[in-house]
Amino acid sequence: MSETPVKQQNTAAYYGQALASFALAVAAVTVGIVKMEADAWVRAFLGIAVLYLTTSAFTLAKVVRDRQEAGQITSRVDQARLEKLLAEHDPFQKL
Repeated sequence: MSETPVKQQNTAAYYGQALASFALAVAAVTVGIVKMEADAWVRAFLGIAVLYLTTSAFTLAKVVRDRQEAGQITSRVDQARLEKLLAEHDPFQKL
C-alpha cells in the first residue's frame, strides 16, 4: 500500500492574517454603516445584510470544504481497492 500523505496544516501566521483581515473588513463595514448619512432603518437593513452575507459565506466555505474532504475519502478508498487488486493479480496464473 502507499504511504499516507501528511495532512497539511495552516501556519499560525496564515491563520492570524486571515483572522485580522476578517476583523478589519467587518470593522470597516460597521464604521461605514454607522457613519453613513441615512435613516436608521436603512443602516439597520445594511447591518442585517452584512450579517447575512457573513453567515452565508461561512456556510458556503464549510460546504465546499466538506465536499472536497468527501472527494478525498472516495479517492483514497478507490486507490486502496486498486492497490489490492494489483497486489492479488498474478499475470502467470492460468485462466
